Amino acid sequence: MKTRWLFIRRVFCFCIFGLMSVNTQEYAILVAGGSGTRMQSHLPKQFISIGGWPILMHTIQRFFSYNPQIKVVVVLPADQILFWKQLCTENNFTLPHQVVAGGNSRFASVNNGLAVITGEGVVAVHDGVRPFAPVNIINEAFAVAAQKGNAVVAVPLKESIRKITHDGSQALDRDMYRLVQTPQCFQLSLLRQAYQLPEEAAFTDDASVLERLGEKINLVPGAYENLKITTPEDLIWAESFLQSGN
Repeated sequence: MKTRWLFIRRVFCFCIFGLMSVNTQEYAILVAGGSGTRMQSHLPKQFISIGGWPILMHTIQRFFSYNPQIKVVVVLPADQILFWKQLCTENNFTLPHQVVAGGNSRFASVNNGLAVITGEGVVAVHDGVRPFAPVNIINEAFAVAAQKGNAVVAVPLKESIRKITHDGSQALDRDMYRLVQTPQCFQLSLLRQAYQLPEEAAFTDDASVLERLGEKINLVPGAYENLKITTPEDLIWAESFLQSGN
């Protein structure tokens, strides 16, 4: 009888917590503060057109393809917000999103995005110029973060790697390293706590901020097509990728 009761209790808890997980509100903070310098363009890279749309619009659409109920916050430099709204009008882009002004650093910009999210749930922080994150990878990152507190997308290195030393360089085992991508997903309560810390130069992404709290970072497999569009060569690849039907 006791064994049967324990079984019923486990099934009940699984159903309740599984339902809670399904109903957890999801958010995305898309950080788009590029200037276009490395792109060799007068136009900030998030606004450069690929496949007939600005890159940032493709990124927003990708998250709505994953979850039509997601709440999206776009963080832009204050002097770019009006131009972005004009682009949305010109392109008849109506996917709902909130636009907020960024800060003087990525840390400050993410903090500004967090400030307008009043609910609880799970949030993805994502580069606005990564328009090709596969939906299944977004799904995996949200699912792991909902269960474990955080999830960071990363891929193995393809090339050999060397460490620069004072007397030359040293070969390293590339299997021990990963290239970190976005989205990086977090339970909102944890990320809010992390962003109360003073900003440090070592905070190169959101995972490094959370790690300062002593949290273990959970890596989930990424994809090489989840490219951060940064250079003119990336644009050529992006157009080809779109034309291939992706």
